[in-house]
Amino acid sequence: MNSLTKLMTSAALGLAVALTAAPVAVAETPPNMLVIANRIDDITTLDPAESFEFAGSDVSRNVYQKLVNFDPANLDAGYQPEIAESWDVSGDGSTITFTIRDGLTFHSGNPVTAADVEYSLRRAVILNKTPSFILTQFGFTADNVGETIVADGNTVTIKTDKPYATSFVLNCLTATIGGIVDMKTVMENEVDGDMGNTWLKTNSAGSGAYKLVSWKPNESVTLQSNPDFYLGAPAMERVIVRHVQESASQRLLLERGDIDMARNLNPEDIAGARDADGVVITDELRGRLMYVSLNQKHPELSKPEVRQAIKYLIDYEGMQNSFLNGQYVIHQNFLPRTFLGAVDENPFSLNVEKAKELLASAGAEGMELEVGVREAQERIEIAQTLQNTFAQAGITLNITVGTAKQILARYRSRELDVYLGAWGPDYPDPHTNAGTFAFNPDNSDAANATGLLAWRNSWDTGGLTEKVAAAVVENDRDVRSKMYADIQAQFRDTAPFAVMFQKIEQTAQRDNVQNVNLGGATTAVSYWPITK
Repeated sequence: MNSLTKLMTSAALGLAVALTAAPVAVAETPPNMLVIANRIDDITTLDPAESFEFAGSDVSRNVYQKLVNFDPANLDAGYQPEIAESWDVSGDGSTITFTIRDGLTFHSGNPVTAADVEYSLRRAVILNKTPSFILTQFGFTADNVGETIVADGNTVTIKTDKPYATSFVLNCLTATIGGIVDMKTVMENEVDGDMGNTWLKTNSAGSGAYKLVSWKPNESVTLQSNPDFYLGAPAMERVIVRHVQESASQRLLLERGDIDMARNLNPEDIAGARDADGVVITDELRGRLMYVSLNQKHPELSKPEVRQAIKYLIDYEGMQNSFLNGQYVIHQNFLPRTFLGAVDENPFSLNVEKAKELLASAGAEGMELEVGVREAQERIEIAQTLQNTFAQAGITLNITVGTAKQILARYRSRELDVYLGAWGPDYPDPHTNAGTFAFNPDNSDAANATGLLAWRNSWDTGGLTEKVAAAVVENDRDVRSKMYADIQAQFRDTAPFAVMFQKIEQTAQRDNVQNVNLGGATTAVSYWPITK
């Protein structure tokens, strides 16, 4: 196997060559249109019951409303009423009854009703797609949603299998899977009992600030504003997100004025863009983590000493201070900074000799491994750095590069020896990451729990599953925070994951673009407040 194999050549490379040959002349996008360059090759579907990747979350955030959601002007306030104008919690804490806001309409013109909410949440459970665990963790199943998620007049009641902290339940409903769809429109497009899933992959049926015009895979997403949006018609009547893989191409498009915002500039291009006329740079701490994971089906990677050794074969500081400078900060824990229970302990650093000793004690010298990497510049550079440091301990690391869809498919099928990727929280509660990095109640292949990173790596968690289950029902905030700190300590020491960095998103944009909020560590980007 070659040390670096590409599954697909980026079309953006040709774009970069073409643009480099052209003279730079500043253009200007229309005043009512927002044009963004971003990597969107991770989108596989736009159905909110199935979408589970970063770029898809951006679309869903702007197309679908939820029972509760985040105000982009005040993310620190947490979830706020949206489709639900209020809610009541039963005395035992296991039942929440939502009262639906009057006057909301879907893009079709159909009213948003309690029946639509009931249908949407039941549908997400019944379809049982990758993100379904966000709802099924409350005991909802295809067999019981008829009794546990019930509309009555203008209210919807959900009954969980046991009492949880109300904030945990509501935080989960802010996830993409909480998007409420237009029941009538979706049912009109049902094929062979798929509950409209095939149609919703490439169409929308929401009530949010924007509706989907088109999604062209690996090319673009186009959104059109909803003039009847309950907060008022957005100033940007059209949003176009162009898939531009290369940082240099994004920067050139921005400096030419062909786009309003570039979201994937590397540190070198950020530094260059700072000096460009009419361009400003903003920094925002996001919840996204960069990590390496080790498949526990591999006979050598399943050894505790090998897992430890690999964590000492990562040049955290070298990468942070060079090609990741300003865009990632060392963070070796599964809870991002700002989350309840987050900790700052980062015990690992590059130590080749210690790694060699651990590998020798495990009898695991001379391994040859394959790492799957999405075709993104910083990830490829991380993989190449790992390849170099691994080689110093006698490990051959072969790099396979592909589109996000290709690499994720193999990762979710438990095929890769090593995966290098990113993970972002689905809702602003510590269980969002604890419940996937350190929770795996059924490690069998038949479980097909692709939404759980522990399952993807065939890891039975060594007792952390039970600790995570206990933490999620703890109502005392301070006690719960300490429980997550303890879980992360054990996780750092034993898990087949090396969490390396937390994302600081540096966005370059034209200086006339105002009110940009990427969502911080808790949610996705909001287009409707943006003005020019």
